[in-house]
Amino acid sequence: MADQGSEVLLTAEGLRKLEQELDELKTVRRREVAERIKVAREFGDLSENSEYEAAKNEQAWVEGRILELEAQRRSARIVRDSEVDPQRVNIGTTVQLKDLDNGELLEYTIVGASEADPINNRISYQCPVGQAVFGKVNGTTVEVRLPGGLARYQVMGLRR
Repeated sequence: MADQGSEVLLTAEGLRKLEQELDELKTVRRREVAERIKVAREFGDLSENSEYEAAKNEQAWVEGRILELEAQRRSARIVRDSEVDPQRVNIGTTVQLKDLDNGELLEYTIVGASEADPINNRISYQCPVGQAVFGKVNGTTVEVRLPGGLARYQVMGLRR
């Protein structure tokens, strides 16, 4: 597949969310922070003005996040269904795994790193489990080194 080092692999949905966040930061948050800075300046002495300092810190965070998202967008590559072998785990694939140690069935959607949301079973292709199953086919057994030890999973099903 793609060089997973320099490119930011995303689903189309992931790119939409990235662009929505970028738009929100540029059009809403920048304006809100600028207004907070303006109001805080009116309080006088900036050296002892905690509101001003907090607003400036938030401004720095917003600008840093904008730069980060713009860099991700420039290096983003959307993984489209048409370029993916439906028989192999890839970006956008929902994979069902069986934990071979306890029999538990797990289901994850494999996504780009910036889209990962483990609480909602969306894991990055770069995390240990994502790396282990990426490119695998139904029936494959993988071993994954996790903080709690070695885990063994079998790929039980795939869907796009």
